[in-house]
Amino acid sequence: MRADAQRNYDLVVAAASEAIARDGAYASLEEIARSAGVGSATLHRHFPTRWSLLQAVFRGCVRNLAARAGDLLAASDTLDGLTTWLHEVTAYATTTRGLAESLLNEPPEETEACGAMLVAAGEPLLRRAVDEGSVRPDITMADLMILANGISFAAQPMGALKAEQLLTLALRGIGSAGRP
Repeated sequence: MRADAQRNYDLVVAAASEAIARDGAYASLEEIARSAGVGSATLHRHFPTRWSLLQAVFRGCVRNLAARAGDLLAASDTLDGLTTWLHEVTAYATTTRGLAESLLNEPPEETEACGAMLVAAGEPLLRRAVDEGSVRPDITMADLMILANGISFAAQPMGALKAEQLLTLALRGIGSAGRP
């Protein structure tokens, strides 16, 4: 991709990320193009469908969350690193109104690949917490992602604060002292 085309692509994805966070997955494409400082034709040249734009926004956020998991590996408190990351995943999913639901209604290949990327990114955080003894050994990262996504989906109408409260409540059960 030429440098100017890449710049326009990046501007559209950034504008779409903001618009989706504010207005949901069905934010105006015209407004996104205007916010990015490009014409409608440029937006549609890069993203022929709303779905392709949503995929780009979703992939970018997944890459950011995966990188954040790596940053949190340096945390001195392993359980805090894991729970901080899960809260960030949940907050993203909760505040990006309609994105998760719209992606669930499309072919699963992309969302499965992104889900696998998040599971792989969170796995080292979970393993450290399990090795330290602060998380039960029967907990899997796939289970934690299902939990975070379920809370995000259920709490969307109530907002990120409610999602945070619910996740905190649920995570109390993953600790080694929480074994039934």
